[in-house]
Amino acid sequence: MPDKMPQVPAADQTLRILAYLARQPGPVAASTMASTLGIPRSSVYHLLASMQQHGFVVHLPEDRRWGLGTAAFELAGGYSRQQPIARLGRTLVAALADRSGESAHLAVMTGRDVLYVVEERAPRRPALVTDVGVRLPAHLTATGRAMLAALPREQITALYPDASAFADRTGRGPARPSELREVLREVRATGYATEDGEITLGLRSVGVAVRDHTGWPIAAIAVTWPEDAGAQAKDAASLAALVQAQAAELERRLHRR
Repeated sequence: MPDKMPQVPAADQTLRILAYLARQPGPVAASTMASTLGIPRSSVYHLLASMQQHGFVVHLPEDRRWGLGTAAFELAGGYSRQQPIARLGRTLVAALADRSGESAHLAVMTGRDVLYVVEERAPRRPALVTDVGVRLPAHLTATGRAMLAALPREQITALYPDASAFADRTGRGPARPSELREVLREVRATGYATEDGEITLGLRSVGVAVRDHTGWPIAAIAVTWPEDAGAQAKDAASLAALVQAQAAELERRLHRR
């Protein structure tokens, strides 16, 4: 048996390009990739074109740069789901539901969606659509907005290049890039994300991102409550403080591993 497996140059170069893009704060020019990685420029363009067809990279023609595409986020979401996020977060989400008296959940990002990995329903509260395994548009959810607000601006542009990238559920929520940017500016200013009837009419949510040791948003925790005239009014800021505490504790547990 040979000591080393035979190399496949195209596969090796493709993986090097993806790894390089993953380490950058935003999209990069193809010429920069070629010079930095020592790959012929013609090969870089050829490989980028192939990866673009499969959704692993996106081209920003105005900037003449390339960034990671939604397929790359699918891989990242798959990695996150195999990590102990759900196991470590389950007790924290349950405690959040107890303290807030409202249903709570934990989600990870996958492409332009969030995937719910933990769901804790509060007593006497209606069933939610955020059950484990459900995917919802990230730009409409509190968990998704919390994670999107922690991403670089260039990555948001790559994920939401135009109005066609925006799904709709109830007629509410951002429907174009400029509207999403405004929503995310507010999230960064307050430190938490909210949504009001954009997933299900009559329900509100507040969410906070969970970051890894590099600051990358790997998950988000949220609570959802009914906007019921007969129920005691809920203050989003007060609920956000409870969510922030649990998100910070999950970060600490993940960082200790």
